[in-house]
Amino acid sequence: MNNKLVAAAVVIAALVIGVVLGQIWSADGPTGNRSTGEREVLYWVAPMDPDYRRDEPGKSPMGMDLVPVYADEVDSQVGVVKIDPTVVNNLGVRTEPAERGPLSRRIETVGNVVYDEDTVQHVHTRVEGWIENLAARATGDTVEQGQLLFELYSPTLVSAQQEFLAALRSNNSALRNASRERLSALGVSAGEIETLEKERTVRQRVRVYAQSDGVIDHLGAREGMYVTPATEVMAIADPGKVWVIAEVLERQSGWVEPGQAATVHLDYAAGRTWNGTVDYVYPELDPVARTLRVRLRFDNADRVLRPNMFASVTIRGDTTADVVHVPREAVIRGGDVDRVVVALGEGRFRAQPVRTGIESGDRVVILDGVSADDPIVVSAQFLIDSEANIEAALSKLGNSSAESPESDHQHHDHVESSQ
Repeated sequence: MNNKLVAAAVVIAALVIGVVLGQIWSADGPTGNRSTGEREVLYWVAPMDPDYRRDEPGKSPMGMDLVPVYADEVDSQVGVVKIDPTVVNNLGVRTEPAERGPLSRRIETVGNVVYDEDTVQHVHTRVEGWIENLAARATGDTVEQGQLLFELYSPTLVSAQQEFLAALRSNNSALRNASRERLSALGVSAGEIETLEKERTVRQRVRVYAQSDGVIDHLGAREGMYVTPATEVMAIADPGKVWVIAEVLERQSGWVEPGQAATVHLDYAAGRTWNGTVDYVYPELDPVARTLRVRLRFDNADRVLRPNMFASVTIRGDTTADVVHVPREAVIRGGDVDRVVVALGEGRFRAQPVRTGIESGDRVVILDGVSADDPIVVSAQFLIDSEANIEAALSKLGNSSAESPESDHQHHDHVESSQ
């Protein structure tokens, strides 16, 4: 009997000890911190400027003590949503910290390749006549310096040669010089004049030769065609030197100036880069496209750059002062205000209105709204922003519903009193 009493006493004592230990563990264990009233601090903000945030206590720019922002306060704010970590992972949410530092005013645009107009030779005759023995047959034909281009029959040139031969026979030096200058003014080359003086025979056709190497960019005459000085017989361009005419947006027109470094890429020559500089900035904008034309000059000895090709152009402008900037894809453009989504940790996100500055390449300057090192969502931010807007709308709707019974009751009392 005594043994049974002793065993019962031991069991009761064990139960009492277990209950006491459970209460102690409940009070001091992992959940005990929440029961003691300790709250999780996310960050500290300035009392007069909620956008000024720091990760530790300190002073605001106005010299005031920073105040803490607690997790339970953030969760109750309008625009803050909490998403399950599994859903966050499935959405592929990525974040990047906002950066502070200088940002290069980089212009990324397109352009087209054209011949260097300084090398283009326009061939005209100085007298009326007929084209004969046209050596260049089609646009794109290659010509070399000194090559015969065509022969010209002109009664005016025949008469001028006859006058020159008569002046040679007269032994009048002034008349000879005047006749020689007239032939030169009519477009007869010095070699042709020397041959005429040596052979003393009038040529019915005067030969015209190429003054430089190149290709025929334009052919305006054909065999047997009657031409005048206003007729452009042909234009010869040097393909070894080209221009790239780039189109710069109006909002970036103030960033570009001569001498800045530029690079060009072509789709069909992947992996190759042409390095050059801005040669000239045109004085006016295109009235239709609202773009500013910029000229880049490149050597093209291997003739890879062909006129009328499209090119991707990057112009590197000046560098800004230290600014806060985020990836361009992180900014959600709105009609009245732009936003970014800030990750608050533990699956919490907030749609933060921002004031944006310049765009340079794939970066956007943030003038107001976020600070350096703030984690900014750069993927799936549109879904989170939509969720935040829905939460805000529901919160406002809930507040309106909570106020409506009181207003209905007051309205009902008013109706009864009026009766």
